[in-house]
Amino acid sequence: MEIRRFRVSDIKQIVGLFYETIHSVNRKDYTQEQLEAWASKNDEGFRLASWKDSMSTHITYVALIDDRIVGFSDITQKGYLDRLYVHKDFQRQGIASSLISTLECEARKLGLAALNTNASITAKPFFEHHGYQLVQSQCVERNGVKLVNYKMIKELY
Repeated sequence: MEIRRFRVSDIKQIVGLFYETIHSVNRKDYTQEQLEAWASKNDEGFRLASWKDSMSTHITYVALIDDRIVGFSDITQKGYLDRLYVHKDFQRQGIASSLISTLECEARKLGLAALNTNASITAKPFFEHHGYQLVQSQCVERNGVKLVNYKMIKELY
């Protein structure tokens, strides 16, 4: 596995990976209606443009196996871990752990005291395993549909 910085040319693979992962990995914790609200095929064009922009300004890394993107993650300059996704066929192989470790190292270089994120029901145990603490449970609305997630934080020092 190789971890490298995001390139704009990665965006199509990333958006596809996001959709496939949400609709397979997260279906054990969310209804089909919630999955559609979270990751709709109708939003693909918007996501391609907006994520290209945000990932270009964030600190963003991708994980590759045989030149195929199998995971990605990004943080803002202020320490918000925005996205962390691993391809549905490459779960539980240490990819997310490698990505989060890389981002935490970058955050420390920036002098950030903590990282915070909004973790899905599915991702909450992963973040807890990596030292993130639950701040609060949240109910967010996407396209008129309510989804539960968790505000979490990790102190870096």
